[in-house]
This record gives sequence, C-alpha cells and structure tokens, in this order.
Amino acid sequence: MSNLTFKGGVHPHDGKELSKDSPIVELKPIGDMVYPLSQHIGAPATPVVAKGDYVLEGQLIAAAGGFVSANIHSSVSGTVKAIEPRLVATGGMVNSIVIENDGEYKTVDYSANTKPLDELTDDDIRNVIKDAGVVGMGGAGFPTNVKLTPKNIDAIEYIIVNGAECEPYLTSDYRRMIEEPERVVGGLKIVLKLFKNAVGYIAIEDNKPDAIKKISELVKDEERISVKPVKTKYPQGGERTLIYATTKREINSKMLPADAGCIVHNIDTIVSIYNAVIEGWPLTKRIVTVTGALVNNPGNFYVYLGMNYRQLIEAAGGLKKDAVKFISGGPMMGFAMSSLDVPVTKGSASLLVLEEDYVAKVEPSACIRCGRCVEVCPERIIPSKLAALAQRGDKEGFMGLNGMECVECGSCSYICPAKRHLTQNIKAMRRNIMASMRK
Repeated sequence: MSNLTFKGGVHPHDGKELSKDSPIVELKPIGDMVYPLSQHIGAPATPVVAKGDYVLEGQLIAAAGGFVSANIHSSVSGTVKAIEPRLVATGGMVNSIVIENDGEYKTVDYSANTKPLDELTDDDIRNVIKDAGVVGMGGAGFPTNVKLTPKNIDAIEYIIVNGAECEPYLTSDYRRMIEEPERVVGGLKIVLKLFKNAVGYIAIEDNKPDAIKKISELVKDEERISVKPVKTKYPQGGERTLIYATTKREINSKMLPADAGCIVHNIDTIVSIYNAVIEGWPLTKRIVTVTGALVNNPGNFYVYLGMNYRQLIEAAGGLKKDAVKFISGGPMMGFAMSSLDVPVTKGSASLLVLEEDYVAKVEPSACIRCGRCVEVCPERIIPSKLAALAQRGDKEGFMGLNGMECVECGSCSYICPAKRHLTQNIKAMRRNIMASMRK
C-alpha cells in the first residue's frame, strides 16, 4: 500500500470490474460524422473545408482559432455534408463540420509528417504536437502545445503522467497501460526531451499492481523516469492532489502546475504525443470505456472521433433493459446526457449507463453539521457553508471562504448523510463568479 496521497478524499465503489479485463477493440463508425469546432479550451477552430469537399482520414478540416485553440482533423474519408450547429454531449448546440463517411478510410500519408526524434528541435516537437491537434484528454481539453510552452522552461522539474484513473468505472487508461505501455513511456521521453531539468513520474493507483509492474519493468534502466504508486483514493487523479501526492508541492486556483515546477499529462494525451511525433498521426481517435450494470458487454473501445454515442451502446451488445440515465464520464465528475445522438469528441472518456437516478431519487434534508464534508474535502474548505452561501447568492461571502478553491470533485456530495447537493451549488456559484470576472 502506497503512502503517496493527500489529506481527505473518499472511497466510492469503483465498478471497474465490469470492464477492466476487456481488451481494447477498434470500433469503426457508420453514417455521418460530426466534428464540433469547440472540443477544447479556448477559441473554436476555424473550418478550412467547405460543403462538397472530399476529405481524407487524417486531413486537417479546422485550424486552431488562436494561440489557445486546437486543430481538428477528419477521422474518416468522405464528403463534407454541412457546417452547422449540432447537439453535443454537454447539451449545447455547437457549430460543427458534418462529413458523410464513405467507409473507405483513405488516409493522408502519415509518414510524410515524421522525422527521427533526434533530428527534431524542441520547437519542431511542439509544432508537431500543435499540428496534430493534441489536447488534454482527461476532461479539460487544454491544448497540449500551449501546456508544453510555459514561461520558464528551466523551472519545470517534474513531468507527471496521470495513470491514477481514480474516477469510478473508467478503465481506458488502465487498458492503455496494460496493452501499450511502450507508447506511454515513449510519449513521456518526448516531453522530457523538452525539459532538460525535469524528471518523469508515472503515477498509478496501487489497485493496479499489474500496470505498476509492467511499466516499472519498462523504465528500470531509465535514469529520469520512475513509477510512483499512489494510494487508491478518490480524487487521487485530480491535478492538484496528484501533484501533492508525488511531489508534496501545493497549488491553488490562482496558480498553474507550472508555477510549482510541474506539468501533468493524462495517459491518452501522452500516447497522443507519441503517435504524433513518432508516427505522424493527428488526434483522430481515442479510447472510450462503455460500462454500467445494464450494459450487456462492457468494454473499452478505440473510437473514431465524430462518431455517434449510440453506436457505442450497440458495440457493447446493447442494454439489458431501458436505462434511466446516461453519463458522459464517471459518476463523480461526469455529466448527465439528454441524448445519445451526439458525437464523440477529444474529451469523451466514458459512457456510463445507470439503472436508476440516484441523485433524483433521494430528497435532500437539512444539514446536520456533522463535518464529514470538511473531512473529505481535498482543498480543506467548508462545503456545507459554501453551498449555503451559494444558495443565498452571497458572492462576497463565498469568495471570503475560499469557494474558488473548490475543484468540483464531488467528494462532499458523496459523503453527505443529508444528501445535500453541495457540489452542484458550489459549482454553479463558481461559474457565476467566473462569468462576472470575464465581464
């Protein structure tokens, strides 16, 4: 058992047994493909194709719309059918490129994008990653080339690969570590080439001993890379908590990890860096876990970006009976979906199918002042008071109690015996305050 951890946190049922032993299966799409122009933090991408154009798999179809933005490539060959608003998993309408998939998968020449790693300068590597449209694939979608260009490159001392995968039910990162550990290590080596003063940590929760063993064996002769087994606890894989567990350095809402000498990458992101730099692939596919007790054959699928979520359910053998709730992501930090007729994007990690709506089923009651929410909060704030201030719309009081330090992990709502919607209230207030600040 590892002692690398943080104060607080919870131990929800992880549900990983449903899909963790299911090898990754490539899933080819059927029908139209939809590519939202905003599937990353920052400015939307700008289309570089028009209705009627024929495109190849791997071809650039939308260019980064600014410094903080990301390129988008077609994952299939076919004809551009429309550029129009389409529904996305979060429930909004986003301008999207729609491509009629011809099923032939004619590709661009990926090998034309590659050079031997030792011939690439640091700027070359960053440009390859930018051109490939690589973003953070753990949820936030921050453009990776921007993250790899901090103000003070020499101040970066730790490159941390997040293999914790603490979110219940998700097993895509675990399967990637088991099946393609060489790509994980290879991607980290590329990043370390950019940061001469840094060492690389691959952090893996100690409930994944086979992944720890496999990757430890791969890096045993690497002077700058080591595996860091971290304690199995939620939210161990959160950026702040992982940095603290592995380096004992702390960051707050006014800091970036780079301010503490750290850069953190998700497993799929680090593999996408390898694919781009070594093999010339743009980011057009990702691994998605499809799981839940209602799913006939839960599994991990190598999915073409732009394909319909409904096809994921079909690929997993359909459902045993009608579901009550579909969640994009996990039960702690994922979000409920109003429709399955939405596209897979760069940030789509999982589709979780629930038999009942546990949140709607239980009526919240008054706070009993037990303090459990404070005990489990990884940011050491007071969720019960912050939620009350949020309900009253007291922005000043909310900020005075460090409400902006909340990382929205959901630990407080999970542990609350009164089943109060603490995280939801705090999250809504944070969004409100951030919107006011932008104005």
